[in-house]
Amino acid sequence: MSKPRYVLALDQGTTSSRALVFDHAGTIVASAQKEFRQLYPRPGWVEHDPLEIWSSQSATAAEALDRAHLSADAIAAVGVTNQRETTLVWDRETGLPVYNAIVWQDRRTADDCARLKNDGLEPLVTEKTGLRLDPYFSATKLRWILDHVPGVRTRAEQGKLLFGTVDSWLVWKLTGGKIHVTDVTNASRTLLCSLRTGDWDDALLDLFTIPRALLPEIKSSSEIYGRVEPDLPAAGAPIAGIAGDQQAALFGQACFTPGMAKNTYGTGCFLLMNTGEKPVVSHNNLLATIAWRIGGKTEYALEGSVFIGGAVVQWLRDELELVKDAAELDELAASVPDAGGLFLVPAFAGLGAPHWDPYARGTIVGITRGTRRAHFCRAALEAIAFQSADLIACMEKDSGLPLKELRVDGGASRSRPLLQFQADLLGTPVVRPRCVETTAWGAACFAGLATGYWNDRAEVARAAVADTIFSPAPDRSGIAALRRNWARALERAKNWEAPL
Repeated sequence: MSKPRYVLALDQGTTSSRALVFDHAGTIVASAQKEFRQLYPRPGWVEHDPLEIWSSQSATAAEALDRAHLSADAIAAVGVTNQRETTLVWDRETGLPVYNAIVWQDRRTADDCARLKNDGLEPLVTEKTGLRLDPYFSATKLRWILDHVPGVRTRAEQGKLLFGTVDSWLVWKLTGGKIHVTDVTNASRTLLCSLRTGDWDDALLDLFTIPRALLPEIKSSSEIYGRVEPDLPAAGAPIAGIAGDQQAALFGQACFTPGMAKNTYGTGCFLLMNTGEKPVVSHNNLLATIAWRIGGKTEYALEGSVFIGGAVVQWLRDELELVKDAAELDELAASVPDAGGLFLVPAFAGLGAPHWDPYARGTIVGITRGTRRAHFCRAALEAIAFQSADLIACMEKDSGLPLKELRVDGGASRSRPLLQFQADLLGTPVVRPRCVETTAWGAACFAGLATGYWNDRAEVARAAVADTIFSPAPDRSGIAALRRNWARALERAKNWEAPL
C-alpha cells in the first residue's frame, strides 16, 4: 500500500508568508505563518525586503512539513499564490534585488498615472488590459525602479536584470534561479499584458518604457513549471500551480460558473465574479481580469478592489492601541447596536474601485461626546462591509446578474459581526466555507490538477463545504439611510492629498 501524499501551498501575502499542507479531502494537515516587516520610507510609500519575503516563505514551508511529520517525497505538488502587483527587480546572476519590493498599496506613482491620464492614454490601456491607470498596478512601479535606482535601466536593457511579481520571485528562488516565469493571472495585473491574448503587449511595453528582456515567460495557472531544488523544503516536488491570491481564492471557492462571486476579506477586500470565457468590459469602474487559464482555456472575471479592508482592524490594534486583538474588537463591536452615527473611511492608501482616487485619505466623521471605543470598533467593521457593498452594486450592473449569494473567505471573515452586517447591507446570504483558507486551497487545487493528484474540478469542489450562512435581517428599513451617509463620508475623504 502506497503512503498518502499531500499538496503544499505557499501563500505569500502582504503582511505574512504562510505554508499549508492539504490532504486529498482538502483538510489542512499542518500550517505555519511568519510575519515580516512593513517598510514605509515616505508617506504613501510601502515596501518589502525581497529577501525577507523569501526567508519567511521558505521557513514556513519547512515548519509546516515538520509539523505534519512529512518528508519531501510525501509532497505530490507545490502550488504558489501571492500578493499581486507588488514589483521586484533582481540581478540575473547574483539573485540580489536592486531595490526593495514596491508593494501594491504604494502610491508613489500617483502623479505619473495622472500625467498619463491627462495625455488621454487611459482608454487605450483599459481596452488592452481591462485595468485602470492607477499606481496599484505594476507597470509604473517597475518604471520607477528603472528610472530612480542608479544604473538599473542600463543593466535592464543589457539583459542583466529580471522583473517579477512575487510569484516569479518565489519560483525563481525555489528552482535555484533556473525558472523565470509568471502565470496569466499575475501577468494580467501588470498593465503590460493583453487581456485577450494573455501575452506581453509591445505597445504597452513602449508606453511604459519597459525592456522586454526583463520579463518572465507567461504560463498557465496549472502546469508543471519546474522542481524544487534539492536543498530546500519539499525538495524535488513539482511546482505545478501559480495564481494571484484573489484568483486562487475564486477557484478555491469553486466559483466555476458565470455569475458566481466571492469576496476575500484580507488586508484589502477583493470581490471577483466569474464571467466565463469572454471578458466583460466594466462601465462602473471595475476591472476585467483573467480568472485562470487551464488546459489552453482562459476564463475571466470582473473584479473590484478595496485597498484597506482587514488592515483597518490592524490599525486600530497596532497604531491606536484600542484593542489587543481582533477578537476583542469583535466583542466590542457586537456590544453596541450600531456605530452611533460614526463613519470611518479607511482610505489610508487612497480609494480603489469604484472611485480610483489615489489622493483620498482616511476620514472619520460623526464623532460626538458619546462616541465610545465600541463605536470605533463597530465603524471599522462597517467600513469594510460598506466598501464591499459598493463593489457588488457595480458588479451587478456590469454583469446584469443579481447576486444570489456571496461566498467569503480571508482572515476578517472570521468576524461574525462583520459578516452579519454585510448580509444586512446586501439583503443577500453571505456564505462562509468550512475552510476559510481558500487562497491557499486554490493554489493547491491548481497544482494538484496539473499533477493528477485530483482528477477534475468536481473532485476539488466537494471540499468547498459551507460552514455558516449569514442571512439578512428581515427589517432593512434603515439600510438606505446608512448607505447615503456612507456616501457622504466618502465624499469628505476624496481628493484630500491632490496637488494644489
